[in-house]
Amino acid sequence: MLSTVFTPSAGAAALGLSILAGSVPASAQVADSITIYNAQHEGLTKEWVEAFTEETGIVVTVRNGSDLEFANQIVQEGANSPADVLLTENSPAMALVDGKGLFEQVDQATLDQVPEGFRPGNGHWVGIAARSTVFAYDRTKLSEDKLPKSMLDLAKPEWKGRWAASPSGADFQAIVGALLQLKGEQATGEWLKGMKENFTAYRGNSTAMKAVNAGQTEGALIYHYYYFGDQAKTGENSKNVALHYFKNQDPGAFVSISGGGVLASSKHKGQAQAFLKWVTGKGGQTVLRDGTSFEYAVGKGEASNKALVPLADLQAPKVEPSALNNAKVTDLMTAAGLL
Repeated sequence: MLSTVFTPSAGAAALGLSILAGSVPASAQVADSITIYNAQHEGLTKEWVEAFTEETGIVVTVRNGSDLEFANQIVQEGANSPADVLLTENSPAMALVDGKGLFEQVDQATLDQVPEGFRPGNGHWVGIAARSTVFAYDRTKLSEDKLPKSMLDLAKPEWKGRWAASPSGADFQAIVGALLQLKGEQATGEWLKGMKENFTAYRGNSTAMKAVNAGQTEGALIYHYYYFGDQAKTGENSKNVALHYFKNQDPGAFVSISGGGVLASSKHKGQAQAFLKWVTGKGGQTVLRDGTSFEYAVGKGEASNKALVPLADLQAPKVEPSALNNAKVTDLMTAAGLL
């Protein structure tokens, strides 16, 4: 894991300091500072941090890693964690930390900025962005009438050898977590067994989408922003790709919440709470709207990037983010031979 320190200089320019995570003790920080364990996209968090620091003068140290890597590290560190804030791409890692009682209650003013559907009921952490499950398909080979009506259809014999996914990633495991919550253990286990028979594994969602674009597979179960990010650049990895939204409260219409939480062990809780309030408020949500992450804004009344299908039109199933059970998901995926 690499760590980057952002300081309140002109234009909030980044000071490029690369160090091993864990090598900067909390005592080395100045009083008006926070350390973030960041599992969100590095570019997005960099935009958030620079704008926040420029506005508030609060120094932010960012340590980059993955969802469950940081969640497990925080559990191991316990009260000695140098982190003040945890940011994740998906909510199962937040649920893991919360289950160990390691989060501080988020300030009510921050919670009030985010609709109830995009934060856990207990208020121990809060949604900061969202991403939609989609079926990215080869539009040169599949017409709309040939697309799966439900994500569950992908486990049927007619889809054998025709689709792809990245099962080892936190993104896909969050999707399975939603399926588990919506349909139960038996149905999830059966679907995973069918998936094992039918799909091709790739490492990373962007790699799976590239395979669709290259004609190596007809479709891939990924999150939406990989497509929009590529389209905003050259489009070379998505020129033959279109997105299918399952809608109808289907498990394949699951919207995953990226989370942010303040550690109960934080020595800078005021500054950490201020960061979460800023990210979920107009400043942070405007970065989502105008930036290149193409993730959904979740703040009340805040618009997402105009290229995206509106959140309200996705017809996502209702999922309780704090109850996504990653341990059970891992067990079921292992039993199905996917991990």
